[in-house]
Amino acid sequence: MTNHLILHEHPFAAYCWKPLIALYELELPFERHVVTDEASRQELAKIWPLAKIPVLVDETAGMVLPESTTIIEYLDALADGALVPANAADALQARLWDRFHDQYVANPMQKIVGDNLRPEGGEDPEGVAEARRTLDTAYPVLDAQLARIPWTAGATFTVADCAAAPALFYARAIHRWDETNHPNINRYYRELVNRPSVARVIDEARPYRELFPMSWPADIDVV
Repeated sequence: MTNHLILHEHPFAAYCWKPLIALYELELPFERHVVTDEASRQELAKIWPLAKIPVLVDETAGMVLPESTTIIEYLDALADGALVPANAADALQARLWDRFHDQYVANPMQKIVGDNLRPEGGEDPEGVAEARRTLDTAYPVLDAQLARIPWTAGATFTVADCAAAPALFYARAIHRWDETNHPNINRYYRELVNRPSVARVIDEARPYRELFPMSWPADIDVV
């Protein structure tokens, strides 16, 4: 029996990309509910009161799961996949680097973008500066990790890479790493965006690029 999966998401939201990539990697059928306005957010709040996307509903199992990493863990177990490796040590590395991408790339990226949505006079320039410093610290760490292994957590594509793809895609738009000094990130990024699951998510988000509150790089699709 195939579980009836519903993902509440928005195609342009970075944290929604993570479970979307996982769903495509695992080839799991699902229904998507796009949260676009206050009415759809209110509908989501009936399921998950915080009304933050993504949220996965497994109607077959009677399960409601918010949070992108939790969703991926659930999907991987459901599909008997390998996004979370079976080996305990490898799984620990995958989870560690998933957190790295969320905390040190995605979150500061969102801080920078989000500051552009604040009302006039409510900007947080020091917070933005700190976010940029965090990215500048994270990039050499990631480049060194990728000098040793093909994917962020090891030899295979894992939950960590599901996290890396949206984080690096949007970070490249607003605070790009030094492409001369970080060749391993360049190589990794090319492999990420050319992976079918990631390329599909990027393509699905393309019609929503006008929502981006900052200048959108002309070369964003050039790798």
